[in-house]
Amino acid sequence: MRRQRLPIGLETFNDLRERDCYYVDKTPLIAELVDQGSHYFLSRPRRFGKSLLVDTLRQLFACNERLFRGTYIHDRWDWDQPYPVVRLSFGAKYNEPGDLEDDVQVQLANAAREVGFDRPASPSGGPGTLRDLLQRLHRQSGRKVVVLVDEYDKPILDVLAEPDRAKANRDYLRGFYGVLKSEAEHVRFVFVTGVSMFSKVSLFSGLNNLRDISLNPAYATICGYTEGDLDTVFAPELEGLDRDEIRRWYNGYNWLGEKVYNPYDVLLLFGDRMFAPHWFGTATPTFLFRLMMDRAVSPMDIEDCEADWESLSTFDVEAVETSALLFQSGYLTVAGEERRNEQTLFRLDYPNHEVRLSLNRALLRHVSRLPRAVSRQTWELGTLLASNDFGGVETTLRAFFASVPYQWSTTAGLARYEAWYAGMLFACFRAMEMEVRTEESTAHGRSDMVLLHAGQVFVLECKMAIRKEKLESAVGRATEQMRERGYAEKYVAGGNPVHLVALVFGRKKRNLLTVHAEPL
Repeated sequence: MRRQRLPIGLETFNDLRERDCYYVDKTPLIAELVDQGSHYFLSRPRRFGKSLLVDTLRQLFACNERLFRGTYIHDRWDWDQPYPVVRLSFGAKYNEPGDLEDDVQVQLANAAREVGFDRPASPSGGPGTLRDLLQRLHRQSGRKVVVLVDEYDKPILDVLAEPDRAKANRDYLRGFYGVLKSEAEHVRFVFVTGVSMFSKVSLFSGLNNLRDISLNPAYATICGYTEGDLDTVFAPELEGLDRDEIRRWYNGYNWLGEKVYNPYDVLLLFGDRMFAPHWFGTATPTFLFRLMMDRAVSPMDIEDCEADWESLSTFDVEAVETSALLFQSGYLTVAGEERRNEQTLFRLDYPNHEVRLSLNRALLRHVSRLPRAVSRQTWELGTLLASNDFGGVETTLRAFFASVPYQWSTTAGLARYEAWYAGMLFACFRAMEMEVRTEESTAHGRSDMVLLHAGQVFVLECKMAIRKEKLESAVGRATEQMRERGYAEKYVAGGNPVHLVALVFGRKKRNLLTVHAEPL
């Protein structure tokens, strides 16, 4: 197979086809969509190919036949019957009052001018202008209108930290999208896409015939690349790259069907020939980190967590579920499902190595006053643990926690304090690409954390020193608990060195007081 251009950064179907780029043919799924319905909604993370999919639909309904030569749909489409298409993309900034309304009017005015309409803004604003445009397009062409909406939720997500403005933008969009239902006689096809899955009640109450295909297994691969795509379409790019490493770094996104790769990551890998967090590096989830701190969500709580269908598929300004935000933003994916008590529960986990590594590193930088020092300290920990330099571990961890202001409620009990410090330790170890096991069960209890590193096993127990308690006593409590409850028993028989590591924290000093390790 010959090598072609990599479509890095291309979001228009015309550019991709005319520049002789690699193309993964999504038209079999598009044909199925058009045949089986007329109003659809799709949620996918950023940079996952949503804009390209929307533009492919635009070119298809506009009957630009030459662009589809060689695709599945070419011989299955009537190229003599173009439809009028209105495409709206909310990719601007919406941080100030009036930004959304102004942008809607500009986009609709541009759409009108493209077909020769000279139309001033409607006195009733965007909804009225859209209503008028749909009617006039239908009358002029004799064919119903196709409406495509990209990044539908960005006007809300941009101001999610300002609830009043977020609600105002949501309410405006609710009325705007409602026009698509009230003017149904003029509409042939609707496709709405974005990152979040706002509940139909809150945002699409006026468009209740919108079919959500975000978690439909039949359309799990409508965005992203499959294993087969890499082995066929992109086969010329695989030479010199470790196929298993590609899979470990970038595969794993699952919407209840076949797993897919993040297309942005794959294209940058093929272009740069380097494994790196390409996708994660395009944005920092600051709002997510703030939400985690406000809700005392530990990094340990993210991995291998559970969520039901409702929490995964709904999102609203007044009720931002942490698991929903992580899932819909692409930081978690479905790792398994189980039917329990007449409902389906989904097990969520990181999709791949890139997200697991990058999210924990970014979280540490977010909470620290000295982000550059944190990066250095986390790597030092790996060397110190490997050489059993626990005094050095204590010094490095103390410096790290000194740079991290305590983020959770100061009125919390000892268990909450211990959970905070354990969570930050967990993030450190994950940021070093170490294998970490949390809350492993024995017949007598659960360990805080087990770290497998450099051919050794470190069983960790975190304790808060009780008021006026001597340090030796706190260390003794932690060590005795690990011994009596047999936290290390399953590892002793493995033949690798095993260490019981007690970490004692002080509530008043809000830092690590000591690290005590005993070999078994």
